[in-house]
Amino acid sequence: MAINKTGSAHWEGGIKDGKGTISTETGALDAYPYGFSSRFEGKPGSNPEELIGAAHAACFTMALSLILGEANLKADALDTTARVTLDKLDDGYAITEIHLTLKGKVPGADQATFQSLADKAKAGCPVSKLLKAPITLEATLAG
Repeated sequence: MAINKTGSAHWEGGIKDGKGTISTETGALDAYPYGFSSRFEGKPGSNPEELIGAAHAACFTMALSLILGEANLKADALDTTARVTLDKLDDGYAITEIHLTLKGKVPGADQATFQSLADKAKAGCPVSKLLKAPITLEATLAG
């Protein structure tokens, strides 16, 4: 059974003078601003990289919770940060790295077990697998 969730973006203007908004199906983000300045100049607003980081941190942490449960362990707390690196390459910008930092409190787990289960969650979480997925596109020009 496939589950479909949606996010959307609206943009007006050029790359540097333009502005956009992003929204999610649930309304967690509703016309939240983003643009060149929030992506490249540290100005207020969001950007795709922080959204990917939040999605990856959330997905990985949920996957780890599942894997801990399968090992008869339960976390008191799991806190994950995903640092997404956007670099300028010869052929344009690319996300070149995502670094996950995890801090956990899991009664009954030792460091080796925790690391092993976290590695399994990193490999198995759907967002970790994202860039291996086929991407399809349907483009329609209005007017």
